[in-house]
Amino acid sequence: MTEAQVNPKAYPLADATLTKTILDLVQQASNYKQLRKGANEATKTLNRGIAEFIVMAADAEPLEIILHLPLLCEDKNVPYVFVRSKQALGRACGVSRPVVATSVTIKEGSQLKPQIQSVQMAIERLLV
Repeated sequence: MTEAQVNPKAYPLADATLTKTILDLVQQASNYKQLRKGANEATKTLNRGIAEFIVMAADAEPLEIILHLPLLCEDKNVPYVFVRSKQALGRACGVSRPVVATSVTIKEGSQLKPQIQSVQMAIERLLV
């Protein structure tokens, strides 16, 4: 996918290395049952205050179906990021369907805490 095809509303967009890191973490979160798949589930985790960060697909059609999430994230002070492919996001979530949005959730005593924090920092650096 070229730069021209990505919707300019999909901001901040992760670069290739950050995308790989995020998708790896999403995959681990899926194994640790710390993942909610889909725009509706991501919205619920934000409203309940259990979202660590939100990952959205920049190629969602139409993009507007997930554009309420960045606004909610900013209200709740939760980092969010776009990756290029909903197909890749779906694979990382461990399902065969494309996934347009996913939420990594908080879990007490989770082994993923250090990785989650480093990804949160990287996402926040994109937003500055």
